[in-house]
Amino acid sequence: MDSISMRAATSEGLPPYFNIDPDLAYAELGDPTGTHEFSQIADACARGRSDLANRGLEENGQKKLRLFSTWEITKYLIPVAPAHFRRVLKGNPDLPQGQSETEGGAKWFTLDEVLRLRAHFASEGSKAKEYRPYRPEGLPAKIVSVANFKGGVGKTSTCAHLAMSAALDGYKVLVIDLDSQGSMTSIFGGKVSDEWQTVFPLLARHYATHLRRDNQGRLDRGEAPHPIDDTLSEALKTRSRDLIQTTHWPNIDLIGAQLNLYWAEFQIPVWRMQGRSWKLWDALTDTLDEDGVLDDYDIIFIDTPPALGYLTINGLAASDILLVPMGASFLEFDSTGRFFDMLHSTFQSIEDGENMAARALGRPEMAFQWDAVRTIITRYDGSQQAELAGLMQAYLGRTLSPHWQGYTALIGQAGEQVNGIYEADYRDFNRETYVRGRETFDATYASFKKLLIGVWRGEERARQAEEAGTPELSL
Repeated sequence: MDSISMRAATSEGLPPYFNIDPDLAYAELGDPTGTHEFSQIADACARGRSDLANRGLEENGQKKLRLFSTWEITKYLIPVAPAHFRRVLKGNPDLPQGQSETEGGAKWFTLDEVLRLRAHFASEGSKAKEYRPYRPEGLPAKIVSVANFKGGVGKTSTCAHLAMSAALDGYKVLVIDLDSQGSMTSIFGGKVSDEWQTVFPLLARHYATHLRRDNQGRLDRGEAPHPIDDTLSEALKTRSRDLIQTTHWPNIDLIGAQLNLYWAEFQIPVWRMQGRSWKLWDALTDTLDEDGVLDDYDIIFIDTPPALGYLTINGLAASDILLVPMGASFLEFDSTGRFFDMLHSTFQSIEDGENMAARALGRPEMAFQWDAVRTIITRYDGSQQAELAGLMQAYLGRTLSPHWQGYTALIGQAGEQVNGIYEADYRDFNRETYVRGRETFDATYASFKKLLIGVWRGEERARQAEEAGTPELSL
């Protein structure tokens, strides 16, 4: 509607869709849109995206993590009183001393320095305090997927903030972006030029390895082998560490994504048609394990696409813990239920197909299993959504995390700057606003960490029982 018609309709008390002049509407319509214009729109979005993503970058084009004040460190990161913290620094001049922006002003530290200070307190401080997070020795990293096929539920932001929380907690984290939109990659400042810097070559390598084994069997039977093309030959040379890039967070690494990764959704079924016995759902699991990645990190977070395609199936099959964000609305509750229904039918279909062959060959049957599956209410508004959230909790029980993640001004402002809330400088806010904004994400992480520790503790107890030759220890 043109502005004159809109003002006229409004002045008459009518809705703004009345009194639209057909000739004015036609004049403002513009020319039809063809395929070429899609490219122009995409270019405009790319320029805007680049402009937004480059905000806050250093002169070298890299993101830089902000500094952390003594107040933050003693309130959130290291459980010591500020006065004791300062005494320890004064008595240990070899420790990081921080930097002041003004003479006699507050001390600020890099996260690397915070991690060094945490290590000092862990070795020299009170044994009754948890300076380092719980992590049993000798157990592999835990893989956590954040998934839902409905967009706008906070999937990527939840995954990113959990990764940042875990890093602040002292864990060594790897983030894997499986979403070709690359939002997670942007958040962590990743640079990905093509699909060969994504997980694509790992999936291709897994198939190529299967194909080589299958070809050997074909040769043994006197049959012609399937060709291994240049793509598969190149993938056989690629290892996970070739794809992992460091980020501006000292203890978060990244395997990034970009638009070309989406072609995996078309390539995987082609490979599957040629190699019917290829277990495509194990591709990511097997390659990460084979390359020793599970020994290099404490937690691996996977951000999946908002669809239940082959990439998502790989991410979910690799995971120990599955987190499903959703809003407290009827539509999102309904959509999430359909997502779980699709998960059931998809993985049940894989199990049925595999186990039919297993029974015929007298082999053990397979079954997918996750140590924990939880839904998380995101963007929660207590003034309007309490009743519906309570209803969702009643129906889902412990499957729904008891903490409902609220929305605050801090979240919105951080998002506008392509940052996580933990990257926001609290001096840009009222301190009360910052504390309140952090609380909801800290509580989300606390709920997740409780799952993580429970899973690790269960494995630790099982290992202890096995070593002792006794049934698993009971509480």
